[in-house]
Amino acid sequence: MRRLFQLVLIFVVALISRPARAQQQNFTVGTASAAPGQKATGFIEVPAGVDAATNIPVIVIHGAKPGPVLALVAGSHGTEYASIIALEKLIPRLDPVEISGTVIILPLVNIPSFEQKVPHINPVDGKSMNRMYPGKADGTQTERASLLITQQVVNQCDYLIDLHGGDLDESLRPYSYWARVGNAKQDAVTHEMVLAFGLDHIIIEDARPKDINATKYLDNTASMRGKPAIAAEAGYAGTVEPDDVAALVHGCLNVIRFLKMLPGAATMVEHPVWLERIETVSSDQAGIFYPLVRRGTYVEAGMKLGYVTDYFGATIAEARAPAAGVVLYVCAVPSMKKGDTIAFVGVVAAKAL
Repeated sequence: MRRLFQLVLIFVVALISRPARAQQQNFTVGTASAAPGQKATGFIEVPAGVDAATNIPVIVIHGAKPGPVLALVAGSHGTEYASIIALEKLIPRLDPVEISGTVIILPLVNIPSFEQKVPHINPVDGKSMNRMYPGKADGTQTERASLLITQQVVNQCDYLIDLHGGDLDESLRPYSYWARVGNAKQDAVTHEMVLAFGLDHIIIEDARPKDINATKYLDNTASMRGKPAIAAEAGYAGTVEPDDVAALVHGCLNVIRFLKMLPGAATMVEHPVWLERIETVSSDQAGIFYPLVRRGTYVEAGMKLGYVTDYFGATIAEARAPAAGVVLYVCAVPSMKKGDTIAFVGVVAAKAL
């Protein structure tokens, strides 16, 4: 095992140190087109179809020196504010003169959700903007937007990071995903990327869709096209806490250094907590929810996480942990419908990876 790990590290170092692709004269995403050493802003213009048109803001930071293309995306859910603000803060910090390669930033994919303060979905068509990839041209707004992001961002990038966080009704502790695709070389790269990102709780994900025409998630869409991709989450319940924003900004910058796109050494998170699976706890009753645990709490199997009352105060349901683990998020509001998620419990892996 030690020998295998050494070989994997040698491969990863060789991969990120390989000769960089030649720098294009101009790099274009949507209406943003930047020459080497320049930064450009514009929009991915999603035309009207069965419903309204929309525009997705895009920033292209086209480095003066050759290197890989990294895509950074946030705001698929427009009220996961910390991730959106993190990329907004990152835009002025990336100087194209210093960059080797190109950084594509989509800071806010779901503008209707953001403007209308609607969690989870695009209010135009009622669909999640991180569940419809790779998209389709004759679909609703979410599906048309997903297709253009696949074509213009995923297909042009070499690496991708998708940022998320706790939505308006989710009290979430920071964590990231290491989604394995079964390709040892690619999985080795994403393993190092997720360690470089720096969040200390990492979910091991092996069950993402493998059909390239039904990839569902943005990071999976990149992964199934051979582009190493990770997802990271921080922020909770509509807040923009400085620590959460800083963690996401630091994570992106550290991966950029790991990919040799900025000078300086990347630091890897030490002794992360690896989570082998997520246990979802859902409500079988509608009513008023009262949490008994906080995000980040470690719980034993059977421990009570919260309870639901009817509108007269009588307890009608109790939520208990199906396994021992850490509460990655717990519902942050009293409103509860039948089938709503009460909590995610991350089960700690038997051994570190």
